[in-house]
Amino acid sequence: MKSIKKIEEDIYYLGGADRRIQLFENVYPVPEGVTYNSYLVKDDKTALLDTVDCAIADEFFENLAAALEGKPLDYVIVNHMEPDHAATLGRLLAAYPQAVLVTTQKALVIVEEFFGAISNQVMLVKEGDRLSLGKRTFRFILAPMVHWPEVMMTYEEYGQILFSADAFGSFGASDACLFAKDEDFSEYRRYYCNIVGKYGAPVSSVLKKASALPIAMLCPLHGKIWKGNFDKLLEKYVAWSSYAPEDKGVLIVYASVYGHTKCAAELLASLLAERGVTVRIYDVSKTHPSYLIAEAFRFSHIVCASITYNAGIFVNMEHFLSDLKAHGLKNRTCAVIENGGWAPASGKLMQELLSSVGTVLPQTVTLRGALKESAPVEALAEAIAETV
Repeated sequence: MKSIKKIEEDIYYLGGADRRIQLFENVYPVPEGVTYNSYLVKDDKTALLDTVDCAIADEFFENLAAALEGKPLDYVIVNHMEPDHAATLGRLLAAYPQAVLVTTQKALVIVEEFFGAISNQVMLVKEGDRLSLGKRTFRFILAPMVHWPEVMMTYEEYGQILFSADAFGSFGASDACLFAKDEDFSEYRRYYCNIVGKYGAPVSSVLKKASALPIAMLCPLHGKIWKGNFDKLLEKYVAWSSYAPEDKGVLIVYASVYGHTKCAAELLASLLAERGVTVRIYDVSKTHPSYLIAEAFRFSHIVCASITYNAGIFVNMEHFLSDLKAHGLKNRTCAVIENGGWAPASGKLMQELLSSVGTVLPQTVTLRGALKESAPVEALAEAIAETV
């Protein structure tokens, strides 16, 4: 069944939703699924911007043929070669051998790595190059390491439309509306921080290019299309890419087996709340790290509370902290609570991992089993509150 969605004069959405997928990139939970977005522009010439994942391949090809209405496909523009956007590219080029592949030299190398030698004509483009379809003209903007080295964005000058590749994308395919209509940035944040978060410097460079453009519509490869209010999303991206916290508040993440470390973490949360500090608290064994990474990017302060396990950090906490370090987060104020019974050792190890994230407060709370007095936790709460 064909499902063609017109989003602008002569511009059609040919993507689709995958609600069966459990883990995006086999890592990140997507309880509301994900979209794979592709766009067709029909002018004097026609151009397809990116393809889709194999999960929705059949509906994509049916919709493309219907949208073309017998016209030839003149150009295929590849902004990003990751397989969730390009797995069907080989099949597409075989089905439309007259189509010219428009992409960068770096992307062409990856095309040939996936699909072998390309028989279609190839047009290699560089920063600022243009391609006219008639009324509409594309300008190509390189966006290396956002988040692969070959990435580019395509700006359509007549309609002031930015086809932004993986930038400004989001998890989720919760409803049939193509356009963003609310300001809940939670899944934008989780998508950015986990997928792109490590590459703050190149993202900042691309944001300067994007902010200089008049943008009436923003078309990413995942998630909703933006019509207006782009400044609000851009503001979030500026904060995330510069590692500036969005909110002054404290993220508390704890690892507890028998409940003693949990009690200390919850006492700290209560004491901070009494002092007017915004707090979010999570069990690291229950909450997927992708949500914790997003919260760490959001808040100004991070507290990690962990038992000692095999003379080290509890495994799920160590996973979270290693992932946090790998994502390059910085400019945070951190603190630790350790528990170790006869031999507490997790505190020093957590401090070492958190040292790359920011300043680690010296007021470490050390437990040997159950919390016996509240004074050390109160002192930590006071120290944190003074810095928030």
